Amino acid sequence: MGFSLCGVGFAHPGKTLFDDLDLDLRGGCFTGIIGPNGCGKTTLLDLICRHRVPHRGDLRYKDKPLAAYGKRALARQIALVPQDYGINFPFTVEEVVFMGRYPHTPRFGAPSVEDMQWVAQTMADCDVRVFKDRPITSLSGGERQRVIFARALAQNTPVLVLDEATANLDVCHALTLLDRVADLVQTERRTVIAVFQDLNLAAAYSQELVMLKAGRVVAAGPTEDVLTPQNLKTVFNVQARVAIDDFTGRLQVRCKRT
Repeated sequence: MGFSLCGVGFAHPGKTLFDDLDLDLRGGCFTGIIGPNGCGKTTLLDLICRHRVPHRGDLRYKDKPLAAYGKRALARQIALVPQDYGINFPFTVEEVVFMGRYPHTPRFGAPSVEDMQWVAQTMADCDVRVFKDRPITSLSGGERQRVIFARALAQNTPVLVLDEATANLDVCHALTLLDRVADLVQTERRTVIAVFQDLNLAAAYSQELVMLKAGRVVAAGPTEDVLTPQNLKTVFNVQARVAIDDFTGRLQVRCKRT
């Protein structure tokens, strides 16, 4: 089971983001979320992670109200890779990745052998092990983003939420980490919910897509059904061609302004 939103409303002061939003996000699936700037993509993730609380409506995870989960219980279920994570204290890279194990560690307890194995493996997966003893404040933006990605993988949750998580990464690291996440969906039935600005990454990795515009769902469902020239014109006001790319074997989008 995944997430279910029924009649959800949320507003910032002076601006309504969602008004009577209905949406189902299937469990065990890689779901991409796309839409223009300001349409509510990050706010939707904040609601799912309970960083924000709906003003009205029903939001459920595994058919249970999200509000019924305590913070620690929710941290065992959902890990987030945000688009920008400010750490101003010079924790080492290894210390930051170990933070992902806190929901699984008894209070005042020392890390277990399993915790250390998870941290070592995810640092290797995200190519950050080489600077495990360096302060995170000394890293570049892309290097820091890989550390935050490793921390989320070390959390070992059924749900992984990505908010433009590869935006600061070079193409090799972006593809490596998305391949790793997609493999978790295929082999372990993890649930991934990812906001993308890059339509081609969304097309290549998402099994299902949600298209948002001005706080409403324009289309949702299998990627090949949602990612159509008409929907792209409606949401982004562009002319588009969507086809399987001969080189990658995946859906690719080519756009031009109308």
